[in-house]
Amino acid sequence: MNIKLAVIPGDGIGPEVTEQAQKILDKIAGVYNHKFEYKTLLAGGAAIDAVNNCLPDETIAVCKASDAVLLGAVGGWKWDTLPGDKRPEMALLGLRKELGLFANIRPALLFDELADACPLKREIISSGANGKVELDIVVIRELTGGIYFGEKGFKDTPLGKAAYDVELYAEEEVRRIAVVAFDMAMKRNKKVTSVDKANVLESSRLWRQVVAETAKNYPEVKLENLYIDNAAMQLVRNPRQFDVIVTSNMFGDILSDEASMITGSIGMLPSASLKNGNFGMYEPVHGSAPDIAGQDKANPMAAILSAAMMLRYTFALSKEAEAIERAVKAVLAKSYRTGDIYSEGKTLIGTKEAGDLIAGEIR
Repeated sequence: MNIKLAVIPGDGIGPEVTEQAQKILDKIAGVYNHKFEYKTLLAGGAAIDAVNNCLPDETIAVCKASDAVLLGAVGGWKWDTLPGDKRPEMALLGLRKELGLFANIRPALLFDELADACPLKREIISSGANGKVELDIVVIRELTGGIYFGEKGFKDTPLGKAAYDVELYAEEEVRRIAVVAFDMAMKRNKKVTSVDKANVLESSRLWRQVVAETAKNYPEVKLENLYIDNAAMQLVRNPRQFDVIVTSNMFGDILSDEASMITGSIGMLPSASLKNGNFGMYEPVHGSAPDIAGQDKANPMAAILSAAMMLRYTFALSKEAEAIERAVKAVLAKSYRTGDIYSEGKTLIGTKEAGDLIAGEIR
């Protein structure tokens, strides 16, 4: 298969981890007889520095003409003083909107080899007499609606200047993300937890209504509803109760990061942002981590696992995706660890060595 990929290395550790993901894809290409054609593009802070625009038109055009997008990370301290609408992070919102990416899929899978890195007690993340770790959650976050894209502005009030951000959802926006969640649950353990704040917000009441209507088309799937505050608590109290979590843009932003830390390190978690059809943008959940950029300290496994998600979801190459996931697990089983997941008695490795070791496990 010949595959055209738009690659956006981005800022901070983005270029380092993206380089390792491409290394793994090149190994997959050799073993499984595929060809990856990469087009490297600017977005985020790097684009601001180069062309004074966080999301150049060329980047959008090439992404639309590609089969999928592989993204590193954007942002960093260097650009923190810029106005909100000029910051590097606006490139992410722009890409999602321009590419029609409405569904963010974030797996939170705890590898048994990393159980000691989980901040929760062993008995919370494991079950049965053998104590085997059983923590496998998918958070599905709506990406193009809600408070991040609603009307924004300032106004004068008796208490002084005020700012506002409007939470707005249309029925179809909720319905299409609910369908993604229920379809995913049908392939897993057939349970969907919808998270909202329907006791306070009108937008959440509409959300709950549309999700319930969608659930009627999936009689095999159990639907439960949780308020966001309770869901955040339950994720650390008993994360094994969850299978697929579906929620709004802002709530999903928060919950997916919380879920990521339960797995031991945000450096291990991939994500996919999808539109209708097979096109998607794939990126690690972590940020640009400018404090360790250029030091060969970053964990590339989230970027590498994002490449595996790309092979599975966009190109239906499940065998190749599984080969990458097995390779990551094999490296962990041999006690190799980057700094974020290091513990006493393990072998500390850097970004490039991690990529080399994982590539070496793909045969």
